[in-house]
Amino acid sequence: MTQQFTLTIESGKNRLGEQEGFGRIEIRPGDTLSIVGPTGSGKSALINDIETLAQGDTITGRRILINGEEPPESFVREPAFKPISLITQNTRCLADLSVEEFLLMHIRARRPSREDLLDETINLANTFTGEEISLKSRMSGLSGGQTRSLMIADALIIGDTPIILLDEIENAGIFKDRVIQSLQGGNKAVILVTHDPYLALTTGRRIVMRYGGVSSVIEPTGQEQDLIEDLALIEDRLHQLREKLRLGASFSSGSSSVHSEVVMAAVNRV
Repeated sequence: MTQQFTLTIESGKNRLGEQEGFGRIEIRPGDTLSIVGPTGSGKSALINDIETLAQGDTITGRRILINGEEPPESFVREPAFKPISLITQNTRCLADLSVEEFLLMHIRARRPSREDLLDETINLANTFTGEEISLKSRMSGLSGGQTRSLMIADALIIGDTPIILLDEIENAGIFKDRVIQSLQGGNKAVILVTHDPYLALTTGRRIVMRYGGVSSVIEPTGQEQDLIEDLALIEDRLHQLREKLRLGASFSSGSSSVHSEVVMAAVNRV
């Protein structure tokens, strides 16, 4: 499905009744976009319009086209044919299934006779989380981070959809740098809602939300590269500290000054 696939967002209106700040946004496999803006600015409404393949029938009036045309009914009504995977913040699973049963159910719907994908999916999920997931684990017993990791791996390997939507993965308690690396390594379009500066700056385009609509679409010029490198150092430092805390480490009174010059350099660039 990823060959010659284009998803187009046609503009609608914001809460003030004003036309959004773009005509159309075309998204192809391999593209990365972030959606940024204050709480309540319309970020979730945008990804919901994309996920439901809206046809002017939502409050925004946006239309979502596939290859320049209205999507076929099967894309809208049948999950097995939908070209979009959405991983939201609400990932709790109420079904009392084992991880193996859950994944097999999805494999039978999406990729019949590909039970060999089980191990690949669970192995990828375990690179995203510090808490190991086994095939025998119960879905209802997984932590939020484990569930999100599993859902992302499932979308990448079993779902294998050309469009992946992620809602604030920085809040999931997972290794977000590994997730982004895996997402960018495949022939998929990745659209993520984020408040994280590093994630936002590393995408190919930024969709800026305001008053319930898109106010602008920013295409980086390369002038942000120094800031991205500084933020990468901060991310690496935070990752190290997070892992030490998880292992029960304590810190001296001077620990807070470590790498402060990197933090200040990044702040001064903003």
